[in-house]
Amino acid sequence: MDISIIIVSWNAKACLQECLSSLPAAHATKSIETIIVDNHSSDGSPEMVEAQFPGVKLIRLNENRGFAAANNIGIRASSGRYLALVNSDVIFLDQCLDKLADYMDQNPTIGISGPRILNRDRTLQFSCRQFPSLWNNFCSLTRVFKVFPRCEWLTGEHLSAFDHNSIRKVDALVGCFLLARKAAVDKFGTLDEGFFIYAEDIDWCKRAWDAGWEVVFYPGTTAIHFRGGSSANDPIRFDLEQQRAVIRYWKKHHGLVATAMLCGFHFCNHCVRLLAALPAYALAKPSRSKAALSIKRSLQCLKGLSRAIRIKV
Repeated sequence: MDISIIIVSWNAKACLQECLSSLPAAHATKSIETIIVDNHSSDGSPEMVEAQFPGVKLIRLNENRGFAAANNIGIRASSGRYLALVNSDVIFLDQCLDKLADYMDQNPTIGISGPRILNRDRTLQFSCRQFPSLWNNFCSLTRVFKVFPRCEWLTGEHLSAFDHNSIRKVDALVGCFLLARKAAVDKFGTLDEGFFIYAEDIDWCKRAWDAGWEVVFYPGTTAIHFRGGSSANDPIRFDLEQQRAVIRYWKKHHGLVATAMLCGFHFCNHCVRLLAALPAYALAKPSRSKAALSIKRSLQCLKGLSRAIRIKV
C-alpha cells in the first residue's frame, strides 16, 4: 500500500461527506486506503460513511478521544508506506496525494511534507510556521504583523510574509494536511496523545526535526481547507483546548519560566479583548450577541490561564 489516508471526524458530517467525495481527485497511480476514525459523533457521520462510502474503513470510538489519540488509532490500523493525516474539512485537488508521494520518493530525507493550502474562496491559507517563541508570540498577540506584513521577522508563528510559491524547508506545517513517511514516524513516534487537539502538529514536526528528518512545504500541488469543521460546534470549548495545548507545548519544549512569561502575554491579551468588548456589548445592540460571545471567551480563557500551571506534560 502506498498511502494510508487517516481522517478523524467529530460531528462534521457535511464536511466529511464533501471530503470523501473529492478523494478520486487526489490520486491516479498510487494505491490508497482510507481510514475514518469517528470520535463518537452524534450527527449521523458514521452512518453516512457506511451508506455512501463502503470502501472506507470506519473505526467508531465509544467516546471522544481527541484528535491526536484518534489519529494514532488510525495510524496503528494502517498499512501504507506514507501516512496522510487529513482534516475532515479538506477538499482534495490536483492529484495531490500522488504528487506529494512522488516528491517524497525523490527526497528520502523528508519526514513530513504538506501541499499548498487554499481557503474556500481559493485564496492562500498560510500553512507554514515557525516554532513558537516569546518574540513571535508577542508579534502575533500585538498584531504588529498587520503593520509590517512583508517582514518575516515580525510575522509571528505563521509565515505570512512567505508567498508559498516555492519549495521550502520549514519548522512546521499546519496539521490540516500532512503526509508523513511511515519509516520516519517509526523513528520519531506518533502524535503525543497528551494534546487533546491543537499543537500536536507543531510538536510532531519538532520531534521530526530533532530525529534528523526534514519538514518541507511543497507547493507543486494544492488542497482546500474550510477551517472549523468540528470546532464550530463548540467554539469556546475549542478556544480553551487550544490555549491548554499551547501551554502544554511550552512546558514540554521551553520550560516553566518561558511558559509563565507566555501566560503573562495571553493574560494581558485577554484583558484587552475583554475591555474592548464591554462597551460594544453595552452600546451596540445589533452586535450585542457577538460582543457577549467575545466576553465569555475572554473570561473562560482567563479562568483557564489560572489553572495553567497544573497542566502536566
